[in-house]
Amino acid sequence: MSSTQRPGTWRIGRIAGVDLLIKPSLLLMGAALVVVFAPRYEDRSDTSPYVLAAVFVVALYVSVLVHEIAHVLVARGYRMQVDSVTLHLLGGETLIKGESRTPGQELVTSIAGPAASFAIALGAFAVSGAMDINTTSDIIYSIAFVNLIVAAFNMLPGLPLDGGRVFRAIIWKVTGDEESGIRIAAWIGRFAAVALVAATLWFIGDVQDTAINVLIAVFVAFFLWQGAGDALHNVGQAARINGLVAREIGFPGATPPPNAETLSADLRGPDLLRAMAARPAEAYALTEADGSVFGVLTTRAVDEAYRASRR
Repeated sequence: MSSTQRPGTWRIGRIAGVDLLIKPSLLLMGAALVVVFAPRYEDRSDTSPYVLAAVFVVALYVSVLVHEIAHVLVARGYRMQVDSVTLHLLGGETLIKGESRTPGQELVTSIAGPAASFAIALGAFAVSGAMDINTTSDIIYSIAFVNLIVAAFNMLPGLPLDGGRVFRAIIWKVTGDEESGIRIAAWIGRFAAVALVAATLWFIGDVQDTAINVLIAVFVAFFLWQGAGDALHNVGQAARINGLVAREIGFPGATPPPNAETLSADLRGPDLLRAMAARPAEAYALTEADGSVFGVLTTRAVDEAYRASRR
């Protein structure tokens, strides 16, 4: 299988059948977290507090990976193509090729990650509670608490968070309009970004911690704002692609070139583009369900229809 490495990432292997990528920002955040959490483990063990903090950070990133793998497994269960899992500054991202075909698929695929994080939190709480209070139980408890926060944060109803995708699925189911769900969830995501920074500034505590808290809030808010903006941009593009219908773009009654590739006249949207990409040609014979020729579809006509929809 070809590599799906994306610009600005390092490929470190494969897991669950997909490429596992990391961004350099992951290492920067990991180092910062070690520095932040190391003081917590001072005087708790003969082991260096930085080593203990590093163990905690590695366990945290493994938890994030499990969160993303849950998305992968569910998406594959729905026969979606999953290209890669990328771990980065603020967590992880699963690159799923194509969109869910129904609101139910979108909801289940989206909620799988937070459910995995919640399950890790419950398991870690149970393990730490059964142990004597020591450094190991403290680390396990911290992992449980962080996974609980990750699950709760990801369920906020704004894109690009998983909760935004769940909210999108609900709106899609209720209204029958997927685009409306995406737009509403994206604007909630932008509101959440602004609210996060405002709340951090409002509840400023100890002056020594203020700079770190504000910096983290700004990083997270930037992630939310950018992801919501991407969703708004992509929904317009998706709407234009979904508007491509072979039967409407093609030339009915036209005679196909000799040995022309055939496409169903009923193809539309992403399915039409995927079929054309699989069999590149300048012109195609459009056929009906009974095998009869409807007409001709040209690549140029598809390009012009897409450009016209952008005006």
